[in-house]
Amino acid sequence: MSDRDTLTTLEAWSREEFESRLRALGRRYHIHHPYQVLMNQGRLTRLQVQRWVANRYYYQLNIPLKDAALMARCPDRTVRRQWVLRILDHDGQGDDPGGIEAWLRLGEAVGLRREELIDQRYVLPGVRFAVDAYVNFVRQAPWEEGVCSSLTELFAPEIHRERLRTWPEYYDWIEPEGLQYFRKRLNEARRDVEHGLEFVLAHFRSRAEQERALQILQFKLDVLWSMLDAMYLAYVLDMPPYHTLEEAS
Repeated sequence: MSDRDTLTTLEAWSREEFESRLRALGRRYHIHHPYQVLMNQGRLTRLQVQRWVANRYYYQLNIPLKDAALMARCPDRTVRRQWVLRILDHDGQGDDPGGIEAWLRLGEAVGLRREELIDQRYVLPGVRFAVDAYVNFVRQAPWEEGVCSSLTELFAPEIHRERLRTWPEYYDWIEPEGLQYFRKRLNEARRDVEHGLEFVLAHFRSRAEQERALQILQFKLDVLWSMLDAMYLAYVLDMPPYHTLEEAS
């Protein structure tokens, strides 16, 4: 009997057990990555903080593209009406310039010029590959799985609170207004979690579907962890891409 056949014979978890298993994956959230731990302990240099902001910008830039791809494939008007808020959160609307603009201001607050983020000069290949893999997954997978991949937001409020708590203490050279992105995301992430989690609990009902949801959430955790792996290698261990090759004369 194949693994797939085995899953079809297993009883689905209760809603409470399914949610518990989803939340349990928070132990692999990137708040526990060594790079993030160093950041929260105030042990990163100015350059290491700047490079994190510059690389993470590529992720922020791609979030509305990922969400637009999901919406383009979603036939459910009710879901689209809720999901479009995520795009507006990042791209902005009316008097709200949006999360991408807030991230650019964060870059300026840590001492980067705006064009250094926009032209992506510091984005590492590993970060680019990880982010692109996430966007391509949502473009190609069933839209319901795209919704499931967003559930790392279950764990996001904690990481935003940690940055708001530790950065003013350890990195007092950062302009305080630059932290607005993290303040803004506390409320937005809470709203998104409620919607995304309710959808996944309601639509992934069989044991096979529930197991697949856990795989998808693990994939997204892998994306976030891999981004920090690339940064740790380049900026903490001083092993950037091609570091063993001599520069061509």
